[in-house]
Amino acid sequence: MPRLKPDVQRQRRAHILDAAELCFARAGFHRTTMQDICREAGVSPGALYLYFNSKEALIAGIAERDRAEFQQRFNGLATAPDLLKALDQLAKQYFVEEPPHKRVMCIEIGLEATRNPHIGEIYRSVDTFVHQSFRDLFQRLKDEGRIAPALDIPTLAAVFATIGDGLFWRRATDPSFDGPAVLPAVLAVIEGLLNPVAQPTTDIPAKGAS
Repeated sequence: MPRLKPDVQRQRRAHILDAAELCFARAGFHRTTMQDICREAGVSPGALYLYFNSKEALIAGIAERDRAEFQQRFNGLATAPDLLKALDQLAKQYFVEEPPHKRVMCIEIGLEATRNPHIGEIYRSVDTFVHQSFRDLFQRLKDEGRIAPALDIPTLAAVFATIGDGLFWRRATDPSFDGPAVLPAVLAVIEGLLNPVAQPTTDIPAKGAS
Protein backbone atom coordinates (compact mmCIF):
# COMPACT_ATOMS: atom_id res chain seq x y z
CA MET A 1 0.00 0.00 0.00
CA PRO A 2 1.60 3.32 -1.06
CA ARG A 3 2.43 5.81 1.67
CA LEU A 4 0.27 8.93 1.62
CA LYS A 5 1.90 12.27 0.98
CA PRO A 6 2.33 14.50 4.07
CA ASP A 7 -0.25 17.05 2.89
CA VAL A 8 -2.81 14.27 2.33
CA GLN A 9 -2.08 12.89 5.80
CA ARG A 10 -2.61 16.35 7.32
CA GLN A 11 -5.91 16.73 5.47
CA ARG A 12 -7.14 13.32 6.62
CA ARG A 13 -6.09 14.00 10.20
CA ALA A 14 -7.91 17.35 10.15
CA HIS A 15 -10.99 15.70 8.63
CA ILE A 16 -11.08 13.11 11.42
CA LEU A 17 -10.73 15.83 14.06
CA ASP A 18 -13.62 17.74 12.47
CA ALA A 19 -15.75 14.59 12.64
CA ALA A 20 -14.78 13.99 16.27
CA GLU A 21 -15.77 17.54 17.20
CA LEU A 22 -19.21 17.05 15.68
CA CYS A 23 -19.69 13.71 17.42
CA PHE A 24 -18.56 14.95 20.84
CA ALA A 25 -20.80 18.02 20.56
CA ARG A 26 -23.79 15.96 19.42
CA ALA A 27 -23.61 12.97 21.78
CA GLY A 28 -21.04 13.81 24.46
CA PHE A 29 -17.67 12.26 25.14
CA HIS A 30 -18.90 9.06 26.81
CA ARG A 31 -21.72 8.23 24.42
CA THR A 32 -19.57 8.81 21.36
CA THR A 33 -17.77 5.71 20.15
CA MET A 34 -14.83 5.39 17.83
CA GLN A 35 -17.22 3.74 15.37
CA ASP A 36 -19.43 6.85 15.48
CA ILE A 37 -16.43 8.94 14.51
CA CYS A 38 -15.55 6.51 11.70
CA ARG A 39 -19.05 6.88 10.28
CA GLU A 40 -19.02 10.68 10.59
CA ALA A 41 -15.60 10.92 8.94
CA GLY A 42 -16.36 8.25 6.34
CA VAL A 43 -13.21 6.29 7.16
CA SER A 44 -12.50 2.72 8.19
CA PRO A 45 -11.48 1.85 11.77
CA GLY A 46 -8.02 1.02 10.45
CA ALA A 47 -7.68 4.48 8.93
CA LEU A 48 -8.90 6.14 12.14
CA TYR A 49 -6.55 4.19 14.41
CA LEU A 50 -3.67 5.03 12.12
CA TYR A 51 -3.98 8.62 13.38
CA PHE A 52 -5.70 8.33 16.77
CA ASN A 53 -5.78 5.23 18.97
CA SER A 54 -8.35 6.49 21.49
CA LYS A 55 -10.89 9.19 22.23
CA GLU A 56 -8.35 10.76 24.59
CA ALA A 57 -5.91 11.00 21.67
CA LEU A 58 -8.60 12.72 19.63
CA ILE A 59 -9.18 15.22 22.44
CA ALA A 60 -5.43 15.87 22.57
CA GLY A 61 -5.43 16.46 18.80
CA ILE A 62 -8.38 18.86 19.01
CA ALA A 63 -6.76 20.73 21.90
CA GLU A 64 -3.46 21.11 20.10
CA ARG A 65 -5.19 22.35 16.97
CA ASP A 66 -7.24 24.86 18.98
CA ARG A 67 -4.09 26.07 20.72
CA ALA A 68 -2.32 26.63 17.38
CA GLU A 69 -5.37 28.39 15.94
CA PHE A 70 -5.64 30.66 18.97
CA GLN A 71 -1.94 31.51 18.76
CA GLN A 72 -2.28 32.44 15.11
CA ARG A 73 -5.26 34.69 15.83
CA PHE A 74 -3.66 36.16 18.95
CA ASN A 75 -0.25 37.01 17.50
CA GLY A 76 -1.16 40.42 16.12
CA LEU A 77 -2.81 41.84 19.25
CA ALA A 78 0.33 43.26 20.86
CA THR A 79 1.25 45.31 17.80
CA ALA A 80 -2.26 46.17 16.59
CA PRO A 81 -2.60 49.94 16.08
CA ASP A 82 -6.13 49.76 17.53
CA LEU A 83 -6.19 47.25 20.40
CA LEU A 84 -9.94 47.41 20.99
CA LYS A 85 -10.69 46.86 17.31
CA ALA A 86 -8.33 43.88 17.28
CA LEU A 87 -10.00 42.43 20.39
CA ASP A 88 -13.40 42.97 18.78
CA GLN A 89 -12.28 41.05 15.68
CA LEU A 90 -10.99 38.19 17.86
CA ALA A 91 -14.25 38.07 19.80
CA LYS A 92 -16.30 37.97 16.61
CA GLN A 93 -14.25 35.02 15.35
CA TYR A 94 -15.00 33.00 18.49
CA PHE A 95 -18.48 34.18 19.49
CA VAL A 96 -20.14 34.95 16.16
CA GLU A 97 -18.40 33.30 13.21
CA GLU A 98 -17.36 29.92 14.61
CA PRO A 99 -19.96 27.13 14.32
CA PRO A 100 -21.90 26.79 17.62
CA HIS A 101 -21.04 23.08 17.86
CA LYS A 102 -17.41 23.98 18.56
CA ARG A 103 -18.46 25.81 21.74
CA VAL A 104 -20.64 22.85 22.80
CA MET A 105 -17.68 20.57 22.18
CA CYS A 106 -15.43 22.77 24.34
CA ILE A 107 -17.92 22.63 27.20
CA GLU A 108 -18.21 18.85 26.83
CA ILE A 109 -14.43 18.51 27.06
CA GLY A 110 -14.39 20.83 30.08
CA LEU A 111 -16.93 18.68 31.87
CA GLU A 112 -15.03 15.51 31.03
CA ALA A 113 -11.91 17.19 32.42
CA THR A 114 -13.52 17.10 35.87
CA ARG A 115 -13.88 13.30 35.69
CA ASN A 116 -10.93 12.10 33.62
CA PRO A 117 -7.46 13.08 34.91
CA HIS A 118 -5.84 12.70 31.48
CA ILE A 119 -8.45 14.88 29.78
CA GLY A 120 -8.14 17.31 32.69
CA GLU A 121 -4.43 17.65 32.06
CA ILE A 122 -5.00 18.35 28.36
CA TYR A 123 -7.80 20.82 29.05
CA ARG A 124 -5.89 22.74 31.70
CA SER A 125 -2.78 22.99 29.53
CA VAL A 126 -4.72 24.83 26.83
CA ASP A 127 -6.65 26.94 29.34
CA THR A 128 -3.40 27.92 31.08
CA PHE A 129 -1.79 28.75 27.74
CA VAL A 130 -4.65 31.08 26.74
CA HIS A 131 -4.81 32.70 30.18
CA GLN A 132 -1.04 33.26 30.28
CA SER A 133 -1.08 34.68 26.76
CA PHE A 134 -3.52 37.40 27.79
CA ARG A 135 -1.72 37.99 31.06
CA ASP A 136 1.57 38.53 29.20
CA LEU A 137 -0.17 40.75 26.65
CA PHE A 138 -1.71 42.99 29.31
CA GLN A 139 1.60 43.25 31.16
CA ARG A 140 3.39 44.24 27.95
CA LEU A 141 0.75 46.85 27.11
CA LYS A 142 0.95 48.29 30.62
CA ASP A 143 4.76 48.41 30.49
CA GLU A 144 4.54 50.21 27.14
CA GLY A 145 2.11 52.75 28.60
CA ARG A 146 -0.72 51.71 26.27
CA ILE A 147 -3.14 50.71 29.04
CA ALA A 148 -3.55 51.91 32.63
CA PRO A 149 -5.82 49.40 34.36
CA ALA A 150 -6.98 49.94 37.94
CA LEU A 151 -6.64 46.20 38.62
CA ASP A 152 -3.33 44.37 38.92
CA ILE A 153 -2.47 42.33 35.86
CA PRO A 154 -3.19 38.83 37.30
CA THR A 155 -6.64 39.98 38.47
CA LEU A 156 -7.30 41.74 35.17
CA ALA A 157 -6.45 38.57 33.24
CA ALA A 158 -8.68 36.50 35.55
CA VAL A 159 -11.65 38.84 35.04
CA PHE A 160 -11.04 38.85 31.29
CA ALA A 161 -11.03 35.04 31.25
CA THR A 162 -14.25 34.92 33.27
CA ILE A 163 -15.98 37.20 30.74
CA GLY A 164 -14.74 34.99 27.91
CA ASP A 165 -15.91 31.82 29.66
CA GLY A 166 -19.36 33.36 30.12
CA LEU A 167 -19.60 34.17 26.42
CA PHE A 168 -18.50 30.63 25.52
CA TRP A 169 -21.18 29.13 27.77
CA ARG A 170 -23.94 31.47 26.58
CA ARG A 171 -23.13 30.85 22.91
CA ALA A 172 -23.18 27.09 23.49
CA THR A 173 -26.33 26.81 25.60
CA ASP A 174 -28.63 29.70 24.65
CA PRO A 175 -30.20 29.40 21.16
CA SER A 176 -31.39 33.00 21.42
CA PHE A 177 -27.92 34.40 22.17
CA ASP A 178 -27.25 37.33 19.86
CA GLY A 179 -23.50 37.76 19.70
CA PRO A 180 -23.44 40.79 17.39
CA ALA A 181 -25.83 42.63 19.73
CA VAL A 182 -23.97 41.72 22.93
CA LEU A 183 -20.35 42.15 21.88
CA PRO A 184 -20.33 45.97 21.67
CA ALA A 185 -21.45 46.15 25.32
CA VAL A 186 -18.88 43.54 26.32
CA LEU A 187 -16.18 45.51 24.51
CA ALA A 188 -17.21 48.63 26.42
CA VAL A 189 -16.75 46.74 29.70
CA ILE A 190 -13.34 45.51 28.55
CA GLU A 191 -12.36 49.05 27.54
CA GLY A 192 -13.18 50.19 31.06
CA LEU A 193 -11.07 47.40 32.55
CA LEU A 194 -8.07 48.05 30.30
CA ASN A 195 -8.33 51.84 30.35
CA PRO A 196 -6.42 52.40 27.08
CA VAL A 197 -4.07 55.37 27.03
CA ALA A 198 -4.25 57.66 24.03
CA GLN A 199 -0.99 57.49 22.12
CA PRO A 200 0.72 60.64 20.85
CA THR A 201 0.49 61.18 17.13
CA THR A 202 3.08 62.78 14.91
CA ASP A 203 1.53 65.56 12.90
CA ILE A 204 2.93 65.90 9.40
CA PRO A 205 2.84 69.53 8.28
CA ALA A 206 0.74 70.17 5.22
CA LYS A 207 2.70 70.74 2.05
CA GLY A 208 3.58 74.40 1.68
CA ALA A 209 2.78 75.24 5.32
CA SER A 210 5.30 77.47 7.10
